[in-house]
Amino acid sequence: MGFRLEGIFPAALLPLLLTMILFLGPLMQLSMDCPCDLTDGLKVVLAPRSWARCLTDMRWLRNQVIAPLTEELVFRACMLPMLAPCTGLGPAVFTCPLFFGVAHFHHIFEQLRFRQSSVGSIFLSAAFQFSYTAVFGAYTAFLFIRTGHLIGPVLCHSFCNYMGFPAVCAALEHPQRRPLLACYALGVGLFLLLLQPLTDPKLYGSLPLCVLLERAGDSEAPLCS
Repeated sequence: MGFRLEGIFPAALLPLLLTMILFLGPLMQLSMDCPCDLTDGLKVVLAPRSWARCLTDMRWLRNQVIAPLTEELVFRACMLPMLAPCTGLGPAVFTCPLFFGVAHFHHIFEQLRFRQSSVGSIFLSAAFQFSYTAVFGAYTAFLFIRTGHLIGPVLCHSFCNYMGFPAVCAALEHPQRRPLLACYALGVGLFLLLLQPLTDPKLYGSLPLCVLLERAGDSEAPLCS
């Protein structure tokens, strides 16, 4: 289920670094639009008062701690080991996120109940949310299998909840559009280039899910090597 000490430090740092590289454009956009400089920003981030305020904010706790931990525990640590022996690792990576996407459909009922928008726009928004949550779920499932740890997917989930979906439309209309779009493209390119090296199983020790499949007689090993 990804709870182990072997290789925990690279499992915590490298997947998060990889995800931050993917978000290079949005991070640059955030820094451009932030009124404070880097020094002031670091002071705010590292200040004990800021963390104390966050820990008493139930919405922050839900988005940054509770949701990432519980969702990754259920849809990665619990569901993947059950699916993989039946479907194989490859299909499990893409099947498991479908359940993760469907789990977010409760937003449809909330929006319909409170009539927050038209029915068509609500279902269009739900389809879009299902798509990107399924893609994100496949990514964290890939991380879980390749690292054998739960901590990486949880930290990446928390980071993505904080960042939200990249504001590409705002970037296209930004005063510094060209360097910003270059950062978007550079982030995606570096992410694709570093995806395999930074998730190399050799960095994280033995992989419990791969060991489970080997014992079950499954010789499929592309994701395990």
